Amino acid sequence: MKKVFFIICCMLFIQCFSFISKAQDNVIDEIVWVVGDEAILKSDVENARLQMQMSNEKVSGDPYCTIPEQIAIQKLYLHQAQLDSIVANESHVLQEVEQRLNWMINQIGSKEKLEQYYNNKSISEIREELKQTVRDQQITKEVQRKIIGNLKLTPGDIRKFYSRLPQDSLPYIPTSVEVQIVTIEPKISIDEIDRVKNRLREFTDQVNKGEREFSTLARLWSEDKESAKMGGELGFMGKGQLLPEFASVAFSLNTPKKVSKIVETEYGYHIIQLIEKRGDRINVRHILLKPKVSEQELSEASLKLDSISNDIKNNKFTFEDAATYISYDKNTRNNKGLLVNSDQRSLNGGTSRFEMQELPQEIGKVVNNMKVGEISNVFTMINTSNQKEVVAIVKLKSRTEGHKANLSDDYQILKTIVENQKREEILNKWIAKKQKETYIKINDNWKNCDFQRDGWLK
Repeated sequence: MKKVFFIICCMLFIQCFSFISKAQDNVIDEIVWVVGDEAILKSDVENARLQMQMSNEKVSGDPYCTIPEQIAIQKLYLHQAQLDSIVANESHVLQEVEQRLNWMINQIGSKEKLEQYYNNKSISEIREELKQTVRDQQITKEVQRKIIGNLKLTPGDIRKFYSRLPQDSLPYIPTSVEVQIVTIEPKISIDEIDRVKNRLREFTDQVNKGEREFSTLARLWSEDKESAKMGGELGFMGKGQLLPEFASVAFSLNTPKKVSKIVETEYGYHIIQLIEKRGDRINVRHILLKPKVSEQELSEASLKLDSISNDIKNNKFTFEDAATYISYDKNTRNNKGLLVNSDQRSLNGGTSRFEMQELPQEIGKVVNNMKVGEISNVFTMINTSNQKEVVAIVKLKSRTEGHKANLSDDYQILKTIVENQKREEILNKWIAKKQKETYIKINDNWKNCDFQRDGWLK
């Protein structure tokens, strides 16, 4: 009887200890804000902080004030999305999640280090949290687009904005240039191509014979530096995210561990190994080797381009003709050699104008001291689209010196500034109205903040 009583006491003690442990675990997380029917947890704030820290995204002020406020604003948008039946495109969500996850692993060095960074969460747990983050971000953007609507500005709106700005408040426009380019890729010898292919065949034999792991060889030898850090792994991608010739071979693989035939792309030569297929997406490893350009081949290409440059200067044909019919640069060939600024964060994004620091480094050095209409000497550079060494000449089409904004030179930039202001005004009015209509409760311990917006504390 005493023995039975002892066992029951032990069981009760264990259950009690288990309950206390669970209670203590629950205290780790807490509700810090409530927006409508949605709770914001302390763990939500911490996850957002870690993601922002990983992306080197700066937070103004106290992150434990700024981040929950940002999440609260997003909750207002998400509530509106429910009312308007706005949902995310799950295919786009999955693609972006894998891209972000691969980027994060690249940044930190390995999956294991990423799991450790996120307080020992597994990769699958991190992936699920990222899915929700990306899904919410996409829905938020869609709601914002709907709120803003079709924003149309007339030239009169831009003139009115400009006329109302005091002279000392006019934005300063840094020096910008327009640049045209002609490039030639040096010919690579058959011997060098054979050397690269033979090396890849050696890797294939080593993997097939079980002598080396594909991932080990990728880490040691692949010239795709980012994927090499992860043993050549690219992460899940659809066909449209891969080069056509690469995708064709990768998606034809059916057996994990089997090594593909050698694939040639604009980046060089690859071998591929299947990891996993999921519907219309695939995860593979690859090893990239690039044939090396010899000094002789580089010299021959330079002489050829120097001859072309002389023909242009002697008016045998124009720089624009050379860019259209001779240049190897596919991104500018159909644009008469004119470089386009693809940085959407820049006020010049989507135009042919570049601030000096926005140009590729090799081009910026050459253009810096050139005069408008001048053609440079031949120089070598790395083509940003395929990372190949090329020889190039550039022509400075125009230069606009740094100045305070004016309507004649900077209409597009002023238009962008006004559009951004109008969008912000519309969204700010909507948020203020939504705050008044929505139940908002902030934990007393999280109220002592200098919030960016009024209306949270009621």
